[in-house]
Amino acid sequence: MARMHIRRKGKSHSKRPVHMVKPDWLKLTPEEVKEIALKLAREGKYPSEIGMILRDQYGVPTFKQVTGMKLSEFLEKEGIKYDYPEDLARLIEKAKRLTAHLKVHKKDYRNKHALELIEAKIHHLAKYYKRIGKLPKDWRYRTVVAKIE
Repeated sequence: MARMHIRRKGKSHSKRPVHMVKPDWLKLTPEEVKEIALKLAREGKYPSEIGMILRDQYGVPTFKQVTGMKLSEFLEKEGIKYDYPEDLARLIEKAKRLTAHLKVHKKDYRNKHALELIEAKIHHLAKYYKRIGKLPKDWRYRTVVAKIE
């Protein structure tokens, strides 16, 4: 997928396993993997963080390969809800950090422009999530850039 504000393609990423069958060398059972995922989700970790922890610390290639269902579907079924979708929450956190930086460094015009781009991405994603029903129709992100100037 291409980037939103630059004329380049996206980052490369690792390839998914070809076969979606539980590997023979994995010692964990699907129930154990589900318990670990639930424990991490209750600690406040997002699905991508849970997947990386399962991969790096427990040797689980993919959650779906072991359990047969997607991690986000499993968490929804178990009743674990997040305030916002993960990508939107990460962008909002980034905008908050940049706003705090700009309060101290008022002449940092490059980062002021970067904040404008981040907020454009937030508005773009919010429109999408409102359309598919993951955000309420009346949800609105308050633009910070106008206050800084």
